[in-house]
Amino acid sequence: MTDNRLAGRTAFVTGASSGLGVRFAHLLSGAGAKVALAARRTDRLDSVVDAIRQGGGEAVAVPLDVSDPAAIGPALDQAQGALGPISILINNAGLSGDGAALSLPVETWDQTFDVNVRGVFLTAREAVKRMLDSGVAEAGDARIVNIASVAGLVQLPGLTGYCASKAAVISLTKGLAREWAKRHIAVNAIAPGYIETEINADWFASEGGKAQISGFPRRRLMDGDALDEALMLLCGRSARFMTGSVIVIDDGQAL
Repeated sequence: MTDNRLAGRTAFVTGASSGLGVRFAHLLSGAGAKVALAARRTDRLDSVVDAIRQGGGEAVAVPLDVSDPAAIGPALDQAQGALGPISILINNAGLSGDGAALSLPVETWDQTFDVNVRGVFLTAREAVKRMLDSGVAEAGDARIVNIASVAGLVQLPGLTGYCASKAAVISLTKGLAREWAKRHIAVNAIAPGYIETEINADWFASEGGKAQISGFPRRRLMDGDALDEALMLLCGRSARFMTGSVIVIDDGQAL
């Protein structure tokens, strides 16, 4: 049975060149949405766009570094020009920002917050301006989904900067949801636990990574499809009654 629950909608996905961003783009397209894939690595974006088009979907690649404030608005305009008014924003771009506090370079701290927090804020703000201007918000179709992490709820060793940035994303999600509630814009977040992706595959294949997995209550990483249903919920019709929510999906890893 064909899934057309997002037919006629346009989604903008940041960090769409690898990992969860690629999966989200395919998932949204499979539900009928037109998808703008945004990231710095445009060579990778092109291959994802080609795959979506070969599957019958409509997609475009948009070069974007969310740490560059001047680039965000034009990127959204480029996406809208190609696909129509954006009604779904997936704020997925992020950096790991790992390092012990005493030795963490200030540049790494700043870069982590530039991407993980400021990038989320500015992309959401610019997207909402366009959702208001296009009438998408008034129609009740405006959806913003921020990808946070269980790291924003618990402290992970050697990841103080990353944890702080994801805690900020959770707070930001609730703040924007409150501020934009009367404008009928749904702002929610997903806080996932560890899913094996390109960014962490080498670590979890190491002895240290295997030891970390053995410490999880279920002694496993989550499957790649773990966030699918939550994403569809927050992008779809049901989210008209949800805003400021943070859905934790971590297989009990934070217990």
